[in-house]
Amino acid sequence: MASTIASKLVEILEHAGVKHIHGVVGDSLNGITDELRKSKIKWIHYRHEEAAAFAAGAEAQLTGKLSVCAGSCGPGNMHLINGLYDAHRSNAPVLAIAAQIPSEQLGSSYFQETRPEALFRECSYYCETISASNQMPRVLQVAMQHAIGLNGVAVVSLSGDVAMQTIEHDELEHPIFLNRPSVRPSDADLKQLASLINQSKKITLLCGAGCAGAHEALLSLAGKIASPTVHALRGKEHVQYNNPYDVGMTGLIGISSGNNAVLNCDLLLMLGTDFPYKEWYPTGSKIVQIDIRPERLGRRCKLDLGLVGDVKETINALLPLLQQKTDISFLEKCRERYKENRKNLDSHAKGETGRLIHPEYLTKIISDLAKADAVFTADVGTPTVWAARYLDMQEGRRLIGSFNHGSMASAMPQAIGAQLAFPDRQVISLSGDGGFAMMMGDVLTIYQYNLPVKLIVYNNGSLGFVAMEMKVIGMPPFGTDLKNPNFAKMAEAIGIMGIRVENSEDVPAAIEKALAHNGPVLIDVLTNPTELAMPPKINIEQAKGFGIYMIRQTLLGDGPEVWDTLKTNFLN
Repeated sequence: MASTIASKLVEILEHAGVKHIHGVVGDSLNGITDELRKSKIKWIHYRHEEAAAFAAGAEAQLTGKLSVCAGSCGPGNMHLINGLYDAHRSNAPVLAIAAQIPSEQLGSSYFQETRPEALFRECSYYCETISASNQMPRVLQVAMQHAIGLNGVAVVSLSGDVAMQTIEHDELEHPIFLNRPSVRPSDADLKQLASLINQSKKITLLCGAGCAGAHEALLSLAGKIASPTVHALRGKEHVQYNNPYDVGMTGLIGISSGNNAVLNCDLLLMLGTDFPYKEWYPTGSKIVQIDIRPERLGRRCKLDLGLVGDVKETINALLPLLQQKTDISFLEKCRERYKENRKNLDSHAKGETGRLIHPEYLTKIISDLAKADAVFTADVGTPTVWAARYLDMQEGRRLIGSFNHGSMASAMPQAIGAQLAFPDRQVISLSGDGGFAMMMGDVLTIYQYNLPVKLIVYNNGSLGFVAMEMKVIGMPPFGTDLKNPNFAKMAEAIGIMGIRVENSEDVPAAIEKALAHNGPVLIDVLTNPTELAMPPKINIEQAKGFGIYMIRQTLLGDGPEVWDTLKTNFLN
């Protein structure tokens, strides 16, 4: 019996191991969704396609396997774009099915007509339209191979009527190839790198997401060359745990020990990181970058050596060429600074009876009470800051967020994808009140599927990180205040357990109760609205700007004429 494009598409996805398709139904998807109804693949229905794309990206990041999302024609698949941008920049293998208007109407400005090939081109490695049955299964298989082989997004556009066409020949059908070659620099390049390392006295490792699976190799390298290890945000889950050489994170939301270890070395080894902020790189040090993706070499800073290779494979080949470092003074100095920083950070993570709830304290309690293999998702902004500084990433724990794309509202839908991928694991969303409210509708998806996600809302009534950025340059926060409902009561009205926490002393019991509940929970925590997520270093302009803001707020009031006077006298 001849297959239709829709039935063959679903069959191929099923054979490739796809477990879910995330999306919103629509008439242009009817042929595909009807085939899904009869398959082993589970259709997950969302209230908004953006949430579907975020969830698919989270599933792909956590499993390393192909995930799929779908949207109906026009606005339906356009809503996928933000989540797909995030997946693509996070190296998540995601296939998006972008349904199209009836094929006979293409080019006529028909109702809901768009051009998916143009719309998705910037957030995908492959984006093509299936316009006839003789393109199947080849186009679908090429798309999947791009997503899996390059670790990113591929898009297939397909009109509803074309999906119902019969495939006469499918002799090109073959399994998806999952080969992962061993990649390391040449022997000559390794000798050059070893010579640089052997000649250097103060070496720092800056580690990113490319260090996944290389933990033991990293420890061996750090031990042999007496090197402190600093992580970028996406490297935290792969680097921090059981690491005696860890000295924290660098960057705007890092801590000063990580920053100082980077700035004060004479050789910086960047391992599997594309850390983007040029202001945080050393100026007088030699820099070497090792990355599996050659296009990333040298695009953030001037390199003395750039090598293509898998981090684990490269380290294992490099170790026999290295001399054992006996001078550990730089490492010890970095460790001591980290201990002091850690002590200072932990001093803020305390609950005080009758006082406002510090978000640092809330995050530490979450970390202490969560399971050893918990999956955390964090919204962009202050929840990411607190996650970076206070989540203890034990071996087996995962932390994902929109850390490259920087989109608000990612935490909750990513938690949905994580929970679907791992039904038996604890999944905790660290959501800002602004981010949660932005995609709030898909809390109904959690309710619909009774997913035991724990949604913790850091409710400070503000777009806190944006407000802080304004204060740092001396501006009064504007447009950042949020008038929030009682999110816990809202959850209860929906049918989800809701817990409201207003006092610091109630935090541990509330988190414990939520984590013990066998079902979804929303914990609405009123956090201190004046809490500042200070960067590890502050330049004179930032200090001056924040000082002016504080003078203005505490002494002079909020009139616009006062602000203009201060700008004239102090900032110009």
